[in-house]
Amino acid sequence: MVVEDNDLNRKLFCDVLKANGFEVEPVADGNLVLETARSMTPDLIIMDIQLGGISGVDLIEAAKRDHGLSAIPVLAVTAFAAKGDEERIRAAGAAGYLSKPVSISPFMNAVRALLPL
Repeated sequence: MVVEDNDLNRKLFCDVLKANGFEVEPVADGNLVLETARSMTPDLIIMDIQLGGISGVDLIEAAKRDHGLSAIPVLAVTAFAAKGDEERIRAAGAAGYLSKPVSISPFMNAVRALLPL
C-alpha cells in the first residue's frame, strides 16, 4: 500500500513497484489509510510523513496500536528530513526510513528488506 498525497510521487512509487512485480494499492487521502489497510491487510505500508491534514507519524502510531495492523511493516518516506526525524519516525513504529528524493535502487532495496520472502 502506497500512502502519498502528491499525485506524481504516488504514481512514481506505484509504477516502480508494479514494474518489479508487486501488487499496489494507492491511497491519496491520509484519512483513509487505516480503513483501507484494515480492508486489504497489505504486506507493507509505504507512508509519506508529510500528508495534507494528517501526520504520517500519527498514522504509523495508530497502525501500531491496531491489533489487526500492528504486524505490518511501515516504510516511512519524507521530503523534509530534519535532525532527529528518523529517530522520531522509527520510535513511532516505522521499520524503514527514506528521505526524498528517493532513487529507485535504494527504494526497492528498502521495500525488499521489509517484505517476507
